[in-house]
Amino acid sequence: MTDEQQQRATPEVAEAVTRPASRRGPQLIWLIPLVAALIGGGLAVNALLQRGPTITISFKTADGLQAGKTMIRFKDVEIGTVTAIDLAPDRSSVVATAQLSKTAQDLLLEDTRFWVVRPQITGSSVTGLSTLLSGAYIGVDVGASKKSGRAFVGLETPPIVTSGLPGREFVLHTGQLGSLSIGAPVYFRRIQVGEVVAYALDPGGSKVTLKAFINAPYDQYVTASTRFWHASGIDVTLDSSGIKVDTQSIATIIAGGIAFQAPPSLPVTEPAAADTAFTLSANYAEAMKPPVTEVQRFLLYFDQSVRGLTPGATVEFRGIPLGEVTAVGLSFDPDSITFRIPVEIAFYPERIQAELRKGSAPANAAGFSRTVLDTLVKRGLRAQLKTGNLLTGQLYVSLDVFPTAPKAAVDWKQNPVVLPTTPGGLVAIEDKLGAVAAKLEQIPLDKIGKDLQATIENADKLLAGINSELIPAARTTLQDASQVLSTANGALAPDAQLQQNLRGALSEVSEAAAALRNLANYLEQHPESLIRGKPEDEQ
Repeated sequence: MTDEQQQRATPEVAEAVTRPASRRGPQLIWLIPLVAALIGGGLAVNALLQRGPTITISFKTADGLQAGKTMIRFKDVEIGTVTAIDLAPDRSSVVATAQLSKTAQDLLLEDTRFWVVRPQITGSSVTGLSTLLSGAYIGVDVGASKKSGRAFVGLETPPIVTSGLPGREFVLHTGQLGSLSIGAPVYFRRIQVGEVVAYALDPGGSKVTLKAFINAPYDQYVTASTRFWHASGIDVTLDSSGIKVDTQSIATIIAGGIAFQAPPSLPVTEPAAADTAFTLSANYAEAMKPPVTEVQRFLLYFDQSVRGLTPGATVEFRGIPLGEVTAVGLSFDPDSITFRIPVEIAFYPERIQAELRKGSAPANAAGFSRTVLDTLVKRGLRAQLKTGNLLTGQLYVSLDVFPTAPKAAVDWKQNPVVLPTTPGGLVAIEDKLGAVAAKLEQIPLDKIGKDLQATIENADKLLAGINSELIPAARTTLQDASQVLSTANGALAPDAQLQQNLRGALSEVSEAAAALRNLANYLEQHPESLIRGKPEDEQ
């Protein structure tokens, strides 16, 4: 192989050529961190712009709360998260710090309410069951204040009524709370129209104040004349028509409740304003009693036992309630060494629709005038105790007019004024029985017994004499009478001579009567024969 062929067989190798270094920009790979940093910065700025306010909520305990997990919800929409839970400086509560979204800023008003939603079972409702799976969360109820806030005190129980719910709230005053609680139902004609939202003891401790919310449109039925009463449990009434059992619903038997209604006799008035105060009565009968504006107090003294007479017992006039007993006591008179039982009553004269209250000179504002009351007492007005229930022995005070009652007068010197009384009920019966027994004791039963014994002995002697003397004489007389009757029977027999003589006499009398009849007929036809005689031809 020649050199020329070897050169052809060997491939050509490019020669390296040196070039001068060129100035190029930064590499594209460095743009990736830069873009990431820009995106992160943008997200951070956006997060800062979207970040809402931070608030603190204090609760008594942190039960159900977890930092970083417990959500804050408004109308089931998450608006924030609890970020931290700390103990308050005074260690009386816990403080939960929460971060809210920017959209929730307008919800943070001074009177906005927060509470922990947990499963809760009461006598009238069951709430928060969904939290068994999702966990507890903090609920929000937006207030109506115009000022914003950042520190709040959480509620320990969920509010019964949230803001914006149509209706009105009313205040109720009662002496006993009974079985009522927050959430207890309020009924109108057996329809649930509201709930009890709060209650508290009055500062003096004598009454309990409740707040009841009535939903619209039922709140318009609450007027100035509306009456509220306890509808808890079962109301059992025993009267002349039998036993009556009344209850609003099964829920009121368990958890209690309230009912309201206006008396049918009163006219319909305008709806009451919100926060109007009413009295919560113990039952329907007490609620429907006429209102009392005039009260006249009297004092009654009784010498008999008042067992069964308690404060609150009615004062009636011929079956019409006109007042009630307010106090029952015991007094001792050292001068006469006797005990007396004073009973104070409250009399409501406005319940009497009398003509004296329509004239130009009616009773004064405190009740009956002195003249009218003195006149009634002179006519026999008295107070007495009567049994209202034979089973329980309950007593009541009855006012009535007793024309035959002993004379008495009103004692105007004492305060309250003292009205005269008269024994009543079993005491009157006992007095009558005692009088009868006293009269019976005056009867000489021993002397009457001796006289009666002597009379019986004399009667025995008389009967013995009759048996020994009168009976034989009577027997002889009967025998003689029998003989006379036998003789009479023989004389009156058909074949007796007396009977034949009687028949002959009767026959002759008949013939004489016929002759007289013929003579009378002849004289009637020939009256002249009395003067001339009988004609010769007829002779």
